[in-house]
Amino acid sequence: MPACCRRPTRERWKSRTSRRPTGRTAGRTARRRPGEVERFTRLYLAIDATTRTSEKVSHLRDYFASAAPADAAWAVFFLTGHRLRRVIPPKTLRAWVAEASGYPPWLITACRERVGDLAETMSLLLPAAETHDPLPLHRAVEERIAPLRRCDEETQRALVTATWAALPDDMRFVWNKLLLGSFRFGVGRRLVTRALAKVADIEPAIVAHRLMGGLTPTPEAYTQLVASEADVVEAGLRPYPFCLAHGLDDPPSETCGSRVDWQVEWKWDGIRAQLLRRGDDVVVWSRGEEIVNEQFPEIAAAGADLPPGTTLDGEILAWSDDRPLPFAALQRRLGRRMTQLALWTEVPVAFIAFDLLEQSGGDARERPLRERRAALETLLDGFDALSPLRPAPIVPAATWAEVAAARAEARTRGAEGLMIKRLDAAYGVGRERGVWWKWKVDPHHVDAVLIAAERGHGRRAGLFTDYTFGLWDGEVLVPVAKAYSGLTNEEIRAVDRHVRATTRERHGPVHVVTPELVFEIAFERVQASTRHRSGVAVRFPRMTRWRTDKKPEEADTLPTLKRLIDDGDAA
Repeated sequence: MPACCRRPTRERWKSRTSRRPTGRTAGRTARRRPGEVERFTRLYLAIDATTRTSEKVSHLRDYFASAAPADAAWAVFFLTGHRLRRVIPPKTLRAWVAEASGYPPWLITACRERVGDLAETMSLLLPAAETHDPLPLHRAVEERIAPLRRCDEETQRALVTATWAALPDDMRFVWNKLLLGSFRFGVGRRLVTRALAKVADIEPAIVAHRLMGGLTPTPEAYTQLVASEADVVEAGLRPYPFCLAHGLDDPPSETCGSRVDWQVEWKWDGIRAQLLRRGDDVVVWSRGEEIVNEQFPEIAAAGADLPPGTTLDGEILAWSDDRPLPFAALQRRLGRRMTQLALWTEVPVAFIAFDLLEQSGGDARERPLRERRAALETLLDGFDALSPLRPAPIVPAATWAEVAAARAEARTRGAEGLMIKRLDAAYGVGRERGVWWKWKVDPHHVDAVLIAAERGHGRRAGLFTDYTFGLWDGEVLVPVAKAYSGLTNEEIRAVDRHVRATTRERHGPVHVVTPELVFEIAFERVQASTRHRSGVAVRFPRMTRWRTDKKPEEADTLPTLKRLIDDGDAA
């Protein structure tokens, strides 16, 4: 295996961020102005090299302060989590790398498994760049990636290999990530919003609102994004930034003060969404900023009965007999361009509205919750019982002790717990501590056996960190969950050694191991599932501890897990 692929991931990244030009190349590099792809790559590496939020925001601000609008627009597009759809299959790209590098295809695959990332593997194995093209970021996307979907394979190969030959390996790495549709950045939307607000000298909340619904990566759109507040009229069908809750670790009696200052609702397990009626248009926006009218046409149709200039915040749930159905039922609606009538009947849905963000065309978010709630109830009072629009029920609990008792009943109602919201608070942007709290029910736990593992990605590349766990069904271990979070770095290294020492079979990237290690697995809910061999699906599994005190034969059984369904999780 080439030496560049044998080094640990952190060492490879250290060499990237510390690399400096030398000799004659250094002189040429110092005198030329870096291209936008190079500046974007430097931003990527600088942010990856720090864990300090202030430094990340500073790097972002510096980049946007000097980037051309055409390039900044694409940078915002990628930094806020959007990706280009992959056009060329990874197998084809591996073949092109083998041809360009002279390495056999099997070695390319072996290096990919060792490195853990195809984009990085390709950049490490390809020959050094023949030239240096100071390519602007927007051209790297619009001229080198976007046209690929319209080209035959030979033209695709010529365009991709020509780009590889013109970019140094660091820039080639980032371009490969864009090409593969696997670009992820070590910043969240909130940090990007803060940096853009500093550049534009406007409030972060204004930038956050302008970003909702996605930014078209054009110079004009970016110019509007960072324009002064007075220069832009907020209009169209853009949703509002969602207010999010912080998890409540201690009882509300210790955190929230007087019970009378708070509104308590059920926390549902559905799809967070906003329902907009503006003019004659109705749009249902998911929190993932996708328009889901076609998946939920009955909600969009009901939205047409709202007064123009209305925006509701709520949860889409599979709903029948005045209670939610399991999330697995709602998943049947997702991803479908047009919901079939039969499915519409089999999986009815409801929009449980819990806030009013816009009324009569005016922004209502600064009004206190008690006023917004009263206006919401008045608004929805005219809808009949058959409408999918309904207000979120208030939990009738006069004291914190009664609130705690209601939380204990949440699973029997198909809820995840409680939402606790301050009545005098405005509707926030993102997570603002002390405005909304979520008090989820205590998770379920089972002791499960590690039966298979895969290598991780990014900084975990080269280590086995993605695990499959099984429970006993008679004499057989049946897979019931996959998890990758919850262990310390030391524990991860110990499990990695175990996987390497006890691998019995390999199925592609999956290593089947001798079943010896037992872990406590926590999860939120259990649901019956016809898609899984075990017959059940668990929500949000994670490891809570390594049960070194237990032997594999002492792990829990599949019937034990299924009994949790009978306790109300699949009602």
